[in-house]
Amino acid sequence: MIRLTTTRKRATVSMAAIFGLALTMTGSASAATCSNRGDLDKRYCDENGDLVADTPSDKSKWLNPSTLVFSYTPVEDPSVYENVFTEFLTYMEKKTGKRVRWYGADSYASQVEAMRSGRLHIAGISTGPTVFGVNLAGYVPVAIMGKDDGRFGYKLQLITHKSTDITKVSDLKGRNVAHVTPSSNSGNQAPRALFKSMGVQPDNDYKVKYSGKHDNSIMGVANQDYEAAPVASSVLDRMVEKGVVNRDDLRVIWESKLFPTTSYGYAHNLHPDLQKSIRDAFLTFDWKGTALDKEFGKKSDRFIPITFKEHWVDIRTIQKTNGTVYSEESLKGLKIKKKKKKKK
Repeated sequence: MIRLTTTRKRATVSMAAIFGLALTMTGSASAATCSNRGDLDKRYCDENGDLVADTPSDKSKWLNPSTLVFSYTPVEDPSVYENVFTEFLTYMEKKTGKRVRWYGADSYASQVEAMRSGRLHIAGISTGPTVFGVNLAGYVPVAIMGKDDGRFGYKLQLITHKSTDITKVSDLKGRNVAHVTPSSNSGNQAPRALFKSMGVQPDNDYKVKYSGKHDNSIMGVANQDYEAAPVASSVLDRMVEKGVVNRDDLRVIWESKLFPTTSYGYAHNLHPDLQKSIRDAFLTFDWKGTALDKEFGKKSDRFIPITFKEHWVDIRTIQKTNGTVYSEESLKGLKIKKKKKKKK
C-alpha cells in the first residue's frame, strides 16, 4: 500500500487564493441563439437535450488553465479527505498535464458558487446539490463511485438515539428533528417528498432544524442534541467504521430505496480535450492499494460512468415534487453554517 506520508503534500487552496486561477465563467449561448435550455440558468444552453450545459461553440470561451482546482463534497474535516484524494489528484496531473490543487469547501453553496464563477474546475458534488451545480454552475457529472458490476448508491436512513421512544416515521410529530441543508437529497429533499406520503409533513408536523452536514446530524443524534435525523447511509457507515459514533447507540427506524451517491465531473466550458482527459482520469484510475480504496473500498472500488439525465431522474423528480427552484436566491439556501457549541 502506498503510504500517504510519502506523497507530496498539497496545500489547501482558500477561496481567496484560487480566485486568480481561472477566468470568469461566461455563458455558452445568449437567449437569442439558444433554442433549448430546460432548467439551466440563462447563461447556459442545452441544444443536445442531455440536460447539462453544452460546451461553448465559441472557442474563445473555452477554459484551459495551467492549474486545475478540485473540490470534494463538504465534510466535517476536509483535511482528512485531502489526503484520501492525494494519489488520485497526482494521477489527474499526469493525465491532464496540469497542476491540480485541492479546495476544501465549507458548504454545498461554496462549491456551486466557485464553479459558477470559474474558480473551480473539477468536483465531487453530493447527490441533491448536483442538480443545483448542473443548473446554476454549468457542472457536468460524468462519474460516480461504484463496483465493477455497475452497482452504486446509498439509502436515506431515518435515525434516532436508542433511548428515544421514536419507532416509526409518524412518531416524528412534535419532535426535535435535524435536516442537513435545503439542497441535500437524503438530508432534506427526499424526506420532504417521502415523509408526506407517510402522514408527516416537515415544517408542519415538526420544525426543521438544519445542521449543515450529514456528519453534524449524525453526531447530533448520537449526542442527543436532536431526537432524530434523516441522513445518508454511506456517511453513517463511514462514521461507524471510523469509531466516530457507535451504531449500538442509534436506531434506524426507516430507510429508502437506493439513491446515487456523490457525482464527479467538471465545468462545462473547459477545453474539450481537457474534459476528455479529466473523464479518462476518473474512469482509468486504479484504486488498488490507495487511500481511496482504504476509505471507500467496502462499498466501491472504482469510478464508473454515469449521466445526469439517466441516473439523476429520481432526484430531479423529488426536487420538482418539493417545488424546488434553481435560482441565485435558492443557491443562498445551500449555505447553512454550523452553529458554535455552547460552552458548558
